[in-house]
Amino acid sequence: MLSKVYSGVTIGLDGVLIEVEVDVANKGLPTFIIVGLPSKAVDEAKDRVRTAIINSSFETPDSKTTINLAPADIPKEGSSFDLPIAIGILSSSGSVDREALNNSLFVGELSLEGIVREVPGIISIAFMARKKKLKNIFVPDKNSAEATLVDGINVFPVKKLTDLVLHLNGHKAIEKAKKYSIVGQQREENYEFDYKDIKGQEQAKRAFEIAAAGFHNIHVKGPPGAGKTMLSRGFPSLLPPLKKEEVLEVSKIYSVAGLIKNNKYIIYPPFRTPHHTTSKVGLIGGSAHPKPGEISLAHRGVLFLDELPEFPRSTLEALRQPIEDGKIAISRAAGSLSFPSKFLLVAASNPCPCGYLG
Repeated sequence: MLSKVYSGVTIGLDGVLIEVEVDVANKGLPTFIIVGLPSKAVDEAKDRVRTAIINSSFETPDSKTTINLAPADIPKEGSSFDLPIAIGILSSSGSVDREALNNSLFVGELSLEGIVREVPGIISIAFMARKKKLKNIFVPDKNSAEATLVDGINVFPVKKLTDLVLHLNGHKAIEKAKKYSIVGQQREENYEFDYKDIKGQEQAKRAFEIAAAGFHNIHVKGPPGAGKTMLSRGFPSLLPPLKKEEVLEVSKIYSVAGLIKNNKYIIYPPFRTPHHTTSKVGLIGGSAHPKPGEISLAHRGVLFLDELPEFPRSTLEALRQPIEDGKIAISRAAGSLSFPSKFLLVAASNPCPCGYLG
């Protein structure tokens, strides 16, 4: 019997709709096949899903099960297809009401005991679900707050596979996630020093205040112990909270990178301090399946490069275009992606190799 479940995957910062088609044959050897350009992590889902279904007190099919992730030309990465695959199997075997799957999208990783674990990219997938006019999205409980950033779609937090099956069959409803208030979220300080606690260096502090007011880049030079790093690390204390649209923009980047934890948005300008040994890919972004680099994680915030001369010349040259354009284009054989990178650059260095201009 064939069933279809909607899910999603992120490519860059955009969500893409994926149809999880599950067919449980009436006969044949009890094999489990996943097709549709799955990655190793997706292919391993068959073992996680089968065990999670059994440990959730449901039966797995004893005949050939084929799962197709469509469209087949899009690479499928990550473990977020565990939940839709499990629901598709249970629907095909008659354990889940098929009508309950209409206008709904499912995403989440399953543990071997059926607990639904958090996955990256929920905000992008929720935006895509709303664009596709889907009414409901079922997400891991720990991803529910970030999903509620998207208006116009019902968000259901799922803790266990059994809870979701009971909900879909109309036995025990899962309450919709409450929309968290951005204004009400307490500030989680992302700076080590507050300027009000720093004594002296009035001229340097004034320069940083001007840079903060106009969102200007700033380069600080001075001998060791002058307070360059302390002033730079306290710089975020001068910056105002992000606006609502900026919260969405920055939180989307952190969601794709898997850096949103404990259901907390990014409501204040981020502060990133990569080490001078950071690779160019780590700073700019990239890899085989491009992910945001440090410059994108610093979007709408501060990128602090301490000991600037220690960074390789090629790495610093790579910052030229992102600083000018406010975005970085990454091209690969499979296509091109663009990540935002409108950040304020703070650099600190000694005046000479010895540090004392001697």
